[in-house]
Formats: sequence, C-alpha cells, structure tokens
Amino acid sequence: MMVFHGSNQEVKEPRLVEPTRGLDFGAGFYLTTSGQQAARFSKIVARRKSNGSPTVNIYEFDMETAEKSLSVRRFAKADRDWLAFVSHNRMKTYSGDAYDVVVGPVANDTVMPTIQAYLAGFLTEEATLVTLKASKLEDQITLKTDKALSLVRFIRSYHSGVGDGKNG
Repeated sequence: MMVFHGSNQEVKEPRLVEPTRGLDFGAGFYLTTSGQQAARFSKIVARRKSNGSPTVNIYEFDMETAEKSLSVRRFAKADRDWLAFVSHNRMKTYSGDAYDVVVGPVANDTVMPTIQAYLAGFLTEEATLVTLKASKLEDQITLKTDKALSLVRFIRSYHSGVGDGKNG
C-alpha cells in the first residue's frame, strides 16, 4: 500500500525516534494513507522546527506481511478504546501491550482541543466521544519496531504544495 510521511526534510531511511512530547500512538514512525494529511503535517513540522522545507515522503508499506507476521493493533474509529490508548500515550503513561504497528484515526489539529479538554478533566469520556463522532479523522499508521520498519520502501519525496500527493 502507498503511504505518506510529512516532515521538514526527505526521509529515505525511516527510523524510530523517541518523541519529545506525547503522541497518539507513542514512539514510532508515523505514516498516513492521505497525501493531503501528510502535506498538512509537513508544514506543521517545518514551522515547529524552524528549519527545512515542508516535505512529503512517499513509501510502499507491505501491510499484508505486517498483518501476517507482526503484532498489529487496529482502531476502526475514535471510540472508547482508541480514546484510552491515545490518552495514555499522550500523557506518556501507556503500559499495556506492545505492538509492532498501530493503525487508527489521528487526533489532528481539529480535534486536539477536544482531546486536551478531556485530558484536563473538562470533558467527560461520553462528551468527548460524541464530539469526536462529528469529526472526519484521517488515518495514521505507526511503525513501532524495526521489524515493522523493514516493510517500508522509500519511493520519492516532494515539497508540499508541489504535486497533489494522490498518485505518488
């Protein structure tokens, strides 16, 4: 399957990086099937790091092999299980099962205020889930081990705003 990674630079050799802040699915290499989502994120990364250029990296990921030989956790939607998993990872308190790959909705900029309000105790779980249902969330695929990274092949990259990210 074709997947995308938004960054401030070309990433020919993906690697696992421990984040400086809590992320939805914890440490790992983040991908999406949406070129547009990757382009949006590449602009955020370039702005946050104050260097480089918004860059979308395109890869081929062998999900079929991952499903057969690795530990894959899938979240079909932003439900109670997803919210608990994301909350613990964002707070860096996750201590459950380890996975090679995690797939599910991304808590993007449009829903982060909701997640933050939930984490701060301003919203109940039910209110948070109702709010999330109304949001159209893109997907993310997080590769969490070297075994998972071995199933990724770099194809090419482009600077955001150049190319549509749909056809590679």
